[in-house]
Amino acid sequence: MTQKLLNHRAEGPATAPPLLLGPSLGTSYALWDKVAPELSVTHQVIRWDLPGHGGTAPDLIGPGATVADLAELVLELADYLGIERFAYAGVSLGGAVGLHLAAHHPERVPSLAVVCSSAHFNGSKPWEERAALVRREGLASLAENANARWFTPGFTVPRLIEDHRTADPGAYAACCDALAAFDLRDRLSSISTPTLLIAGREDPATPPAHLREIADAVPGASLTEIAGASHLAPAERPEAVLAALRGHFDGYALRGMEVRRQVLGDEHVNRAQARQSPFTARFQDFISRYAWGEIWTDPTLARRERSMITLTALVAHGHYDELAMHVRAARRNGLTPEEIGAVLLQTAVYCGVPAANSAFAVAQRVLADEEAEGS
Repeated sequence: MTQKLLNHRAEGPATAPPLLLGPSLGTSYALWDKVAPELSVTHQVIRWDLPGHGGTAPDLIGPGATVADLAELVLELADYLGIERFAYAGVSLGGAVGLHLAAHHPERVPSLAVVCSSAHFNGSKPWEERAALVRREGLASLAENANARWFTPGFTVPRLIEDHRTADPGAYAACCDALAAFDLRDRLSSISTPTLLIAGREDPATPPAHLREIADAVPGASLTEIAGASHLAPAERPEAVLAALRGHFDGYALRGMEVRRQVLGDEHVNRAQARQSPFTARFQDFISRYAWGEIWTDPTLARRERSMITLTALVAHGHYDELAMHVRAARRNGLTPEEIGAVLLQTAVYCGVPAANSAFAVAQRVLADEEAEGS
């Protein structure tokens, strides 16, 4: 039997840190069209559709659905994709899903951004009434006034209005049921996930006060307010939303740069940064984020052990310029000259004597320079 999953779109390298993007009620993953491609430069971005929206089957939820039900569908999607831990950003109902995940499954979500959303959606009655209206009359009348609910005057995104008009009424009403029952205020103080709140200053549905309430309750959370944005800020002010999300989610790159400096030294890293150009910028980001932010920070191996492995690999491939740099790094990581010599002697057996001979010459020069600097 084929497993039914949320319709989704993946962008970015599969080796990059995963980032899931959740939509607002009435929209599809097209809500993220102006943001996701840029985020996919540094992340494996997975954006998904609500049941009955976009390409997701409507029968994944039914009457009386909850945000917890939607969160389980997101976890099923992540499991299917082989993703154990993922950063998460969501708008409105998608943001409520993120809050639920952070409160109930913190081991799965290391970083969270909640965009134009709330820990409660003004009580159950308005949503119960909307669900009844949609079940009775469909979505045509709601779609007609979507611009006023979603955007500042004079702005629109026709694709999103069409998503609203063509959503399945039963699934849409079930999502209204989920919003009616949602109230996470009593769990906010227990959320330990690093959390960013993004509010649209012109948002009538979830005004900045709702996001401020979350920011005040979640330990260490931060709040960004975006001028000129209403409820669907990623569509209306994508540049501002992108800047906020990058600042929050690019922790791997920031942590990687710190480790890179500790191992290679400020002088080397400063030279590399000074030589950076628009052509090499993505490669430098890749090195900081992936090599230094993920691999060198993995606690499975100590840094001195990683230095030994790196020295061996560089000798094996004849990368002697890199070898000189990593001999210095090995000394910073605690290896003695005798231990470095033992590693290089080991390479003579498994990588060849000529390679080890060149490696000893490089290492001897580096260690002599170090001794001269010390004296």
